[in-house]
Amino acid sequence: MAEQLTGLADDRALLGRTSTAERVSDILRTRIAEGYFPPGTRLSEDSIGGALGVSRNTLREAFRLLTHERLLVHELNRGVFVRVLTVEDVEDIYRTRSLVECAVVRGLGEAPYGLEDLEEAVGDGQRAAREGDWNGVGTANIHFHRELVALAGSDRTDELMRSVFAELRLAFHVVDDPRRLHEPYLVRNQEILQALQGGDRDKAERLLAVYLDDSLRRVVEVYRRRVGEDGAGLG
Repeated sequence: MAEQLTGLADDRALLGRTSTAERVSDILRTRIAEGYFPPGTRLSEDSIGGALGVSRNTLREAFRLLTHERLLVHELNRGVFVRVLTVEDVEDIYRTRSLVECAVVRGLGEAPYGLEDLEEAVGDGQRAAREGDWNGVGTANIHFHRELVALAGSDRTDELMRSVFAELRLAFHVVDDPRRLHEPYLVRNQEILQALQGGDRDKAERLLAVYLDDSLRRVVEVYRRRVGEDGAGLG
């Protein structure tokens, strides 16, 4: 865990004078999403608290918040661990994505839409692919879908899906071939964007629905092979 803690110590300055459990949880959430603490990792209170310069009580509250978000799990007499998803978890994440993301696109008003952030996410993914950074492509893909959800203009929906996308990253971090997982969606994100640019939200919704079905099958196939149905392969 030493390497992860070195990076975490750099985040200490972000706490400033508001050393709250919420801010600590924000930092840890980001680090988990970025893969610094992979699924199955035990989180040491002493090491992480020392790296961030926060009290044990503050850290425990941050752990509690992230446990509520399904990113961490507390195991009796063992400690706190980054959660290892089950196949059922992955399927439920995609069920939620389909319900929310497709509804957002379906509910869009008349074009033009504010698509600058979606365009930026597509560009980020293409740039990462050119550099051979396939984990970066995955990050850009999540960015694309977060910005798609943001088109609804709902803070509550954004907050809900922030948690869902953070859980999804837990699944991505056990994939042994990120290029195979993420590369097909570079073009498909571009197609959804182009449909929205043309004001065709019905086409965009159809593309998105098929996209999510295909992505679910692909992720579950890899996930089953890597960790099994119940996630025990990484436990």
